[in-house]
Order: sequence, then structure tokens, then C-alpha cells
Amino acid sequence: MIYTYGYKSPLGKITLAGSENGLSGLWFENQKYFGKGLPENHEEKRLSVFDMTIRWLDVYFAGSVPDFTPPLCLKGTDFRREIWDILLCVPYGKTITYGEIARITARKKGLEKMSAQAVGGAVGQNPVSIIIPCHRVVGSDGSLTGYAGGTDKKLLLLRLEKAKFNGIAY
Repeated sequence: MIYTYGYKSPLGKITLAGSENGLSGLWFENQKYFGKGLPENHEEKRLSVFDMTIRWLDVYFAGSVPDFTPPLCLKGTDFRREIWDILLCVPYGKTITYGEIARITARKKGLEKMSAQAVGGAVGQNPVSIIIPCHRVVGSDGSLTGYAGGTDKKLLLLRLEKAKFNGIAY
């Protein structure tokens, strides 16, 4: 059974989804792909994984680096999961470009190159915003290209982290 729980963040309501196995969704209210993969028969219930996630979010929104990650239970293609694993390695306050992720992925697969557009599609399908930090992915010139939660929220998240691109603060 999948359960949901609401969290009031400084950037608006966030819906958490998951089971005893881990967190499977974290979306800003009304964001693109909101609730994707959420079964119709889900129920609202506060789980221990939601308590951990709320602690993580409280630390994060206080401007600190959480020193733990709630257990994740992600569903996606192998390619998407590879991209999400790369995103989990992008440190707090740092950014990475779609092209850099494409190069990392190509290297891992023994390929000459990988499509940055394909990477963008996988980044955009990230079901666990903020914790899997897709907001840290920027265009090759540092532009705030796409974010399912909205580029206004992406900018605020990057500012919260005091993130920079080539020495320029957001």
C-alpha cells in the first residue's frame, strides 16, 4: 500500500508518498508530473519514513546540509535510475549541467557520447524532488532550464544552498 502525507515548506505544500519500504515520491503541490505513479487507492497516513523525510526537509530548509537520506523506493527505467543516482552525488550548493551528466553516463556505459536531451528527460521524471537534487542541474551556460516544480522554486532552492555556477551566485 502507498501512503501520502502533506508537509508545509517555506516554498509551499509538498506531498510525500511512500510505504514501509521507503519514500517513493516528493512533489510540490501542482508541479508538473505531480503524483505520477501514485495509485488511485493511496491513503493519507504518517509513516516513519515520512518522519525521517520531514526531519530531512526541516534541516534543509533551515539552510543546513542533512547528514542522512531517508530510505528511497524508486520506480523507473534503468536509465532513469542511473541518472537519479548521479543526481544523488551532486553536493549541496553545487551545480551540474545536463551535458556533464551525459558525459558521466556515457563514460559509465562505455559510449562515446550520450544525449543531453535524454538526460533532461530522466532528470525531469525524478519522483523525489529536492532529496534527489534535480534543482542542481542547469544549462551549459548556467541557465535555470526546466524544473518540474517551476523555475521560481529552482532559483529559491539554489539560493538557499548559496549555489554558484562558474563562480556566479544565483
